[in-house]
Amino acid sequence: MQYRKFGATEMRVSEVGFGAWAIGGGAMIGNTAIGWGNTDDSVSAEAIQASLEAGINFFDTADIYGLGHSENLLGDTIGKNKEVIIATKAGNVSRNEQFISDYSKEYILQACENSLRRLKRDVIDFYQLHTARLQHLQRGECIEAMQQLQKEGKIRYWGLSLNTFDPLPEAEYLLQHNLGNGFQLVLNLLNQRSLPLLNAAREKGYGIIARMPLQFGLLTGKFEKAASFPDNDHRKNRLVPAILDTCANALAPVWKLCDKYNCTKTQLALSYVLSYPEVSVIIPGIRTKEHVAGNTTGLFQLANEDREMIEKLGANEFVSTMELIQAQG
Repeated sequence: MQYRKFGATEMRVSEVGFGAWAIGGGAMIGNTAIGWGNTDDSVSAEAIQASLEAGINFFDTADIYGLGHSENLLGDTIGKNKEVIIATKAGNVSRNEQFISDYSKEYILQACENSLRRLKRDVIDFYQLHTARLQHLQRGECIEAMQQLQKEGKIRYWGLSLNTFDPLPEAEYLLQHNLGNGFQLVLNLLNQRSLPLLNAAREKGYGIIARMPLQFGLLTGKFEKAASFPDNDHRKNRLVPAILDTCANALAPVWKLCDKYNCTKTQLALSYVLSYPEVSVIIPGIRTKEHVAGNTTGLFQLANEDREMIEKLGANEFVSTMELIQAQG
């Protein structure tokens, strides 16, 4: 395992982290799936242990994942391990069977207390506003809450988990006002909309967490043909046949690189994101110890010309594909 500095902070994080959304289980808000289907906590605990043994020291979760279950599970397994860096998020809420956002100061302060309790921690290493939009930042309450929590020693560092499809306005606001310590953004073979942020973030000392490096498993190659998901798996409405077919065709030129590097599609997808030195850590979703092995072995340095080829596809050929994915939510 290789380690990278998280921006200008004192944290050194494993370049591959543990995305803990999936271990939250098949949670629902009303009739809307917000999880990844049913899980077995004993299998999740094995995956967490295997991750530690593989050198992973960075775990990313959120209070909405499994409606608190992901945080509870991390708290029960590694909460008191001070060698582990835990990041979590607040702002997305289940209230009266509805999925809403709440970035009020009162809510963020209380959400932090709840997360600390579930995680069995005295301090959260990196606390994030969960996809807050520009109007929330401009209102200022959520920023005041984060600054207060940092001053009180309940969080070490804070930042913003950016919107999947339009990350620039909120990131630029924080950069312009020198607020926070890092970003979580989407970056993968298909979605490269965050690339313009990387240099600015590096210059200002912001750490970067790259989420969805495998696009919900789409970039592992498992779902090139028809795939079915249970009702309590959010992918049922996202990885529909039209998207699977379109992505398989769009990515055909990229997958030819697997022969060049003698690698799996997963290894290529993860190595692409790690080819950007500005990225501090990638957080593929991990559910099993087999996922740990698949996500931490066989990674390699991508040649500049191959990265440039992927970027060119991202700027041209992948545009319509991303529009289709965005339309699905």
